[in-house]
Amino acid sequence: MKRYAGVTAVLAVTVVLSGCNIYRPYKRPDMKVQGLYRDTVSVNDTLRGDTTNMGNLPWQEVFTDAKLQKLIQQGLDNNIDLQTAILRVKEAQAQLTSARSAFAPGFSLAPSGTVASFDKRKATWTYQLPLSASWEVDLFGKLLNSKRGAKAALLQSEAGRQGVRTQVIATVANLYYTLLMLDRQLSISEETAENLKLTVEMMKSLKSAGMTNEAGVVQAEANYFSVVASLSDLKQSIRETENSFSILLGQTPQAIDRGTIEEQRLPDRLAAGIPVQLLSNRPDVKQAEMALATAYANTNVARASFYPGLSLTGAFGWTNDAGSMVINPGKMIATATASLVQPLFAKGANRARLNVAKAQQEEARLAFQYALLNAGSEVSNALYQYKTADDKGVWRDQQISSLEKSVDYTKELMQIGSATYLEVITAQQSLLSAQLSGVQDDYQRMEAVVNLYHALGGGRGENTLREKDMKVYDSVYEKATRQTRADRKKAAKEIR
Repeated sequence: MKRYAGVTAVLAVTVVLSGCNIYRPYKRPDMKVQGLYRDTVSVNDTLRGDTTNMGNLPWQEVFTDAKLQKLIQQGLDNNIDLQTAILRVKEAQAQLTSARSAFAPGFSLAPSGTVASFDKRKATWTYQLPLSASWEVDLFGKLLNSKRGAKAALLQSEAGRQGVRTQVIATVANLYYTLLMLDRQLSISEETAENLKLTVEMMKSLKSAGMTNEAGVVQAEANYFSVVASLSDLKQSIRETENSFSILLGQTPQAIDRGTIEEQRLPDRLAAGIPVQLLSNRPDVKQAEMALATAYANTNVARASFYPGLSLTGAFGWTNDAGSMVINPGKMIATATASLVQPLFAKGANRARLNVAKAQQEEARLAFQYALLNAGSEVSNALYQYKTADDKGVWRDQQISSLEKSVDYTKELMQIGSATYLEVITAQQSLLSAQLSGVQDDYQRMEAVVNLYHALGGGRGENTLREKDMKVYDSVYEKATRQTRADRKKAAKEIR
């Protein structure tokens, strides 16, 4: 009966532990991904709900400018934030190694010796040469969940490294295009300043011919001086951008070698894939999920504290100390001990620890949900930014063309006395403003491509972890596949 009672007790404990999920690995909670990109089909006719995703392209295929590629590679090699993130991965790898080693027994060698003499008698020498071993038996999953938590922390730090990498690529590209925009605006302003200088000379000639007055001359001069003054602001912006760029590249402030905005060739058709891909592609989303997995493991560790801990210790060696006498040569000694510790009066502290772990797990789940929603919002914003800049560009080209004609016409009319100098100056100012805005539109289009590539997790690179470390917590790829099929069917219905 006692034997059966023991078996029954073991089975009862097993059932309780199964209900508490102590041994159950992390499983991704259900996350709503439908509609994360909002109305992408109406925003861009290339988004048809398929799995084509420009975020999976190598950055060299998205950014084809040779000078930009060189700068991106320099940033990846020298950026301080990225180097720091790589060190964090190494720290997490060491912590995982430490957690794995907890499953193995620990060994120690502790030799000791004593010399004793009583009443001036001959001194005696006693010694012990024990080799000790201790092993914690992981009956209730405490070590197992600690290892799982360390593994999730490693994956979290790796996702953080990938996130810094994608950020470096996007920031380098955006700063590069910013410099190209400023260069073009400076060129336009310098060209406009030369034209305004000619206008001043023309106004002086017309004044000499009695066709205008001094007010027209000084007004033209004021317009010219205003544009010349703006050149200094543009040059300052270029220098400050180059300095920020240099810091990003891990070098002292210096000039940045670059091309022109007219030479840039970026993808005309954007492919954002399907929202469920954000779960595996976006580093910050993966980072948030691994934080949730870590919190889940910590909750199980807190649960395991309610159950007994079993430790085995043993020693093997030699000694010549037989208690009341000394034996030479020494004799072999061997001991073995097993101890089972069941918490009795720490239940309040353990319960509080479990409640804290549960709250932290729920916080991590909410952070994971927020990261996914934020990722979808960034994709939607980038898509619409590209559409907006593209639409504006069409109308801006027509505006600039009309204003160029307006400047020419008003100059001709003024020479024959049918227009005033104010009309000429107004037309020139409007043309300059439209030209600068046109360059800004071109930059926004390029910025949208960079932002979309970044929002889709582009440029994250190859994972540095071993494959077996990546297959953790029974990642719900089958469920993600089912969601992918559902998204495709829904997108197809919307198109029809």
